[in-house]
Amino acid sequence: MEKNTIHGTTIIGIRHNGKVAIGGDGQVTLGSTVMKQRSNKIRRLYNNSVIVGFAGSAADAFSLLERFEEKLEQYQGQLVRSAVELAKLWRTDKYLRQLEALLAVLDKEHALIISGTGDVIEPDDGIVAVGSGGSYALAAARTLMKHTSLSAKEIVHESLTAASDICIYTNKNFTIEEL
Repeated sequence: MEKNTIHGTTIIGIRHNGKVAIGGDGQVTLGSTVMKQRSNKIRRLYNNSVIVGFAGSAADAFSLLERFEEKLEQYQGQLVRSAVELAKLWRTDKYLRQLEALLAVLDKEHALIISGTGDVIEPDDGIVAVGSGGSYALAAARTLMKHTSLSAKEIVHESLTAASDICIYTNKNFTIEEL
């Protein structure tokens, strides 16, 4: 019997030429069935100074987003400190430890991936990608950043398009936010 696992999505975020952009597709899949085409997996937090994308279980991600927003308030918008505190809580709290999601978070200075295993990763190139199509979008974004003069928002769009052409869990209904 096939287990109804929720397959990820594609979230890609970049910091490029003084701009920050993040985008995600809209597909929600349960097992081998597409359940929804136009889901929004991108959120603005802390007075619109932080943008977040999530992959994994939507309910789990919303719980984590609430906790992350609390940490941003507690630490006056300090993204790295808030991310580390969330990761510590996520890893040690009995309830939160069960949540299955990944967060990609960006502000004007940092781009981070936060996981439930306690990881807070800041990639060297300012590109964060999560979800089943994340690797495809990451490869496209890295190439576009090196070889084009596209804006951050345009690179996110083109990277999502590339991922949607390859990953069966990614569609072309994109939500893109820019700071």
